Amino acid sequence: MFAGNLILTVGDFQMASGDFAFDSDGITALFGRSGSGKSTLLRAMAGLDRHTRGQLRFHDEVWQDGRRGLLAEQRDIGMVFQHAALLTHRTVRGNLAFAARRAPGDRGAAIDRDQIIERTGIGPLLDRAVGNLSGGERQRIAIARALIGRPRVLMMDEPLAALDWRAKAELLDLFETVIRDFAIPTVLITHAPAEVERLADRVVFMADGAVERVEALKEALGRIDSPLFTEEGPVASLDGHVERVDDDPHRLRFVTTPQTDSGQPVTFQLGADGAAIENGPRRLRVRADDVALSRERIGNISMQNQIPARIERIDTSGPGRRAVFMTLADGQRLISEVTDRAVANMGLDTGQAVTALVKSAALMR
Repeated sequence: MFAGNLILTVGDFQMASGDFAFDSDGITALFGRSGSGKSTLLRAMAGLDRHTRGQLRFHDEVWQDGRRGLLAEQRDIGMVFQHAALLTHRTVRGNLAFAARRAPGDRGAAIDRDQIIERTGIGPLLDRAVGNLSGGERQRIAIARALIGRPRVLMMDEPLAALDWRAKAELLDLFETVIRDFAIPTVLITHAPAEVERLADRVVFMADGAVERVEALKEALGRIDSPLFTEEGPVASLDGHVERVDDDPHRLRFVTTPQTDSGQPVTFQLGADGAAIENGPRRLRVRADDVALSRERIGNISMQNQIPARIERIDTSGPGRRAVFMTLADGQRLISEVTDRAVANMGLDTGQAVTALVKSAALMR
């Protein structure tokens, strides 16, 4: 658990968080527009700026009390920045060795170094000079170095912002599996809703240097006025796992995880590019404008995903548009964005059974 109230002035900008508290387990996203104070709050929490004032507790430890705060190294935080801060005069192997030497000796068993190297996919890079790495490779090294340092908390400041789309996709998969499997509490800064929806367990919304609210991801995606919907409209985020289809390298199955004892798994057909997919829990992000509705199943149609659902509620999402929130058999929520006219013509209403139609190509991984 993190709990506090922090103040930090950087130049003309003042971050005054107000009281906040959130569980530290899993991944917590600090989300807001540029200039909202995300990076300043992270620096204050990490102890990177001696001008920080206020209060901060991590579990039963006091990290900040008024003007006095633990030094950053005493907080045992692994930091990953937007531009990987690697030691340029060392090889990749040398960067990892440096982190291992600085790791606390009283932390108990370390995460196995070879396992970190394998899971982050950096084995072929160990003897390379840091200056000869791509942006995506540098971020993989930064993550591996942070993990080898045995941190109690991992803090990442927009680690994907400077990467191209392919490197971002690869690192999203890495975060989704490796960081969760190592079970290190993580605080992630991002202004990209897609990253929040794929990775976060909870969201700390920030604006004008203050924490506006803290919500579980499911709660944040359950309100039509969510700031996460500003960029691409309503989105659902489903928990489950990915399975390969043996006879087709360009197709995957996503099988959802029931949220209740009586819930039944739901299967989505996904497009795939043939790249290797690591086993383990995954999230499936489904945009509402990729979901069509029917009152019944339809034959002879190209949409391979025809998912039974029940309408939970219908909200206005914009001029002439409605967001239809639906509950699936597994207890999770799917959203479809349709026109007012479609709602009227189909006679859609709360409690009705419908079929959600989603193209597998829209769910490409």
